[in-house]
Amino acid sequence: MEQETKFVQEIVERYDGDAGMLIPMMQDIQVEYGYLSAEQLRRLAKQLDVPLMRVYGVATFYSSFRLAPKGQHEVTLCMGTVCYLKGAGRISEVICDEFQVEPGGTTADRLFSFQPVNCVGACALAPVMIVDGKYYDGVTPASAIDILHSLPSEEETVEEAESYGKDK
Repeated sequence: MEQETKFVQEIVERYDGDAGMLIPMMQDIQVEYGYLSAEQLRRLAKQLDVPLMRVYGVATFYSSFRLAPKGQHEVTLCMGTVCYLKGAGRISEVICDEFQVEPGGTTADRLFSFQPVNCVGACALAPVMIVDGKYYDGVTPASAIDILHSLPSEEETVEEAESYGKDK
């Protein structure tokens, strides 16, 4: 906590306490911690002597800011018209229920962040789910769950990397 307080103070000093540089300050904090915590935003508002509501307004207006830690894997579900008509709404519900995650949120174990989006521009493949940049077409509620259950955790990825080549 004390380290975060010091870091926020350093960021404010780097920009000479200029509240007009709020966005770059927030970007710097997010680069360091991966997201903007409520406590960091409170400290930033206090340091700059600006209303907390202004800081939150900026944080929630720009989609590049995250208010929660990001998961190890990024899961995007297209909710465009074609995908929605082919079941994306039900897929989203099933993912949220199965993994206890809200749209735009991260699972409690931080395995993945789930982001439904307006369109990914792949209507011919509907419904479409993207996991870490890989497109899955014709996704069903069952296949989406199978895909997400097969995601390796960070520990599994490390173990796999460490064991690579040992059997040879």
